[in-house]
Amino acid sequence: MLPSRAELESAAARLAGQVRRTPVLDVHGDELGVPARVVLKLELTQHTGSFKARGALNSVLSLPEGTTGVAAASGGNHGAALAWAAGHAGIAADVFVPSTSPQEKVDRIRGYGATAHVVEGYYPQAAEAARAFVDSHPVEMVHAYDQRTITCGAATLGLEIAQQVQAADHVLVACGGGGLFSGTALALRDQVPVVPVEPERCANLAAARAAGEPVEIEVGGVAADSLGSSTVGRYAFAVSTELDLPPVLVDDDAIVAARRWLWQRCRVLAEPGAATPLAALMTGAVAVRPGEVVVVVVSGGNNPSIP
Repeated sequence: MLPSRAELESAAARLAGQVRRTPVLDVHGDELGVPARVVLKLELTQHTGSFKARGALNSVLSLPEGTTGVAAASGGNHGAALAWAAGHAGIAADVFVPSTSPQEKVDRIRGYGATAHVVEGYYPQAAEAARAFVDSHPVEMVHAYDQRTITCGAATLGLEIAQQVQAADHVLVACGGGGLFSGTALALRDQVPVVPVEPERCANLAAARAAGEPVEIEVGGVAADSLGSSTVGRYAFAVSTELDLPPVLVDDDAIVAARRWLWQRCRVLAEPGAATPLAALMTGAVAVRPGEVVVVVVSGGNNPSIP
């Protein structure tokens, strides 16, 4: 079921020169109160402001010949990425966005040329509307996180980390639906353990691990706009189980504090979901030993408010 190494490398070749090789920033561990070297992978500098551009473009470039349009449900980041990718390929995009998403994210989707449909509720309601649209229109669905081409696209971030930080001992990533986690973990399989970090109020992977299968949960909290999938993806659950990579949970206060630290100390304006993995490091939820190297993926910056 899981994508092979060859599939990940094919995605990297497909996206070469079309997505940005995002920078890394070294932070002395003393600044964070940890005895380690910390490296921030600044994926918020990617096209459309998040890692989602990788999976969206890989998916669009993998569509059957003759496809004229795509549709998706999104809290905002995937929608903007898909709108950008569709414009890149010269096809139409319809994106269904929950009303809980920030207006900034809706505006960005429209700014990239897609049609944004605002749906009352959370991501599950937007997903239902997107499926109904696809059933009645000749377009292809591009899932926000639980799709093979999405996972392979996200894996290109992990392949970059392997080149940029060769001495890494841990890689921390936010986990919502799990596309970023599953792709990064597969790219770094047998090299570096990848830790999925979830907000306590969006802990769908933790719920799935407890139940033995993906289950639906209620979501909320400060990071729900980007990490608020009610059910973790099949790929993320399979990767977490097969590679024995359980999630770490952090609360909203820790996420807000991590986001504030990124802005005040590094002038990195991350959205709450993107600050979630740093919160796990700052609170000690992920323990590190002296001298270790920790990579923290700052996955998106599409929230304009300054913390």
